[in-house]
Amino acid sequence: MNELLSESIYFGIVISLVFYWIAMVISKKVKITLCNPLLLSVLLVILVLVVFDIDYETYNYGAQYLTYFLTPATVCLAVPLYRQFKILKKNVAAIMLSIGAGCISHAIVMGVMTLAFQMSPELKAALIPKSLTTAIAIGVSQELGGITSVTVISVVITGILGATIAEKLFQLLKIKEPIAQGLACGTASHAIGTSKAMELGEIQGAMSSLAIVVTGILTVVLAPFIMEIIR
Repeated sequence: MNELLSESIYFGIVISLVFYWIAMVISKKVKITLCNPLLLSVLLVILVLVVFDIDYETYNYGAQYLTYFLTPATVCLAVPLYRQFKILKKNVAAIMLSIGAGCISHAIVMGVMTLAFQMSPELKAALIPKSLTTAIAIGVSQELGGITSVTVISVVITGILGATIAEKLFQLLKIKEPIAQGLACGTASHAIGTSKAMELGEIQGAMSSLAIVVTGILTVVLAPFIMEIIR
């Protein structure tokens, strides 16, 4: 099976797109928080790879081309931010303070966890940028001497978890302000969380897009200091 599929660049792309479409249909019909399209599509792909004993390398041979769209897709998030620029300008101080508080809180939590579980320096470095978008997270992890594969996994898990629980968490905590919802999604769960913020509303999407950028910049600056503290 691996030999047959490894010669096709379409296998990974096709099953990724098909399963995501199926997941979207299921999500719209079921309307349950855990039925997040991204989470479902990931589980379906894993199921097929396991059942048919297909190597990840064989799947990724074609699926890797989808990752090329990650950067332009992230850049496109600037569009809703531009549309909501007046709101940003009016609340700039509160927005920046909120994102800064989120970054510091994340640093404290990660520091406590890495020390509590006595993680190696490589694992610590790999987990520090877990709330950043993949491209930035990998760069930060490499600079700190982290294991990039662990970083990628942690980024994906963080994003999917944020997108899955965000709406219910807002309801539970009675967070109704669109700006606060968007900032929370972007700061905690990067681009995947932003996709959920877009579903909640354009203001949420715009603020989440801004949070991705500012969180990335702040984490790049703070990461070396955080690493020194928890080393």
